[in-house]
Amino acid sequence: MLKDEVNKAYEVLTNGGLILYPTDTIWGIGCDATNAEAVEKVYKLKGRAEEKSLIVLLDSDHKLQSYIKEVPEVAYDLIEYAENPLTIVYSGAKNLATNAIAKDGSIGIRIVKHEFCQQLLQRFRKPLISTSANISGNPSPSTFDDIEDTILKGVDYVVNWEQDNRKVNKPSTIMKLEPGGLFTFIRK
Repeated sequence: MLKDEVNKAYEVLTNGGLILYPTDTIWGIGCDATNAEAVEKVYKLKGRAEEKSLIVLLDSDHKLQSYIKEVPEVAYDLIEYAENPLTIVYSGAKNLATNAIAKDGSIGIRIVKHEFCQQLLQRFRKPLISTSANISGNPSPSTFDDIEDTILKGVDYVVNWEQDNRKVNKPSTIMKLEPGGLFTFIRK
């Protein structure tokens, strides 16, 4: 049941652990985005350099102001009208683990419309780290079956939801949005 999986993932996150979970894009490795020790575990598991910042998930654009110093007004329109999952990189990140934030002070945030993520985020009441479920440099998994054993064994909990979904999702579009409203696409 969805509620049971949300509760199990919530327990792991609350204790600073890592989860492997389905998102609105591809399977992700997640943790509490405000817990620097948990974020460090993500970098270690992926073998990823800390210079490469991570993506954060939120369940509502109303929460952006809690984690971004100045949210450009156009961000709300971009989120509302995006047809595909959209990660926006904002300047001036705040209230997040320092090792989750890029060296330039920016952070990528995606507002998810995925049922599991929405319910987990509402229950957890904090942002989640979401990074592709692969060792750094290896291809991102298209489906649950493509996830490497190292990742499966390296997390504290594998969410038992949508594991049999064979629909191939793509990573999100990523755009950098400056405080003045100027934007550039990082990944289309």
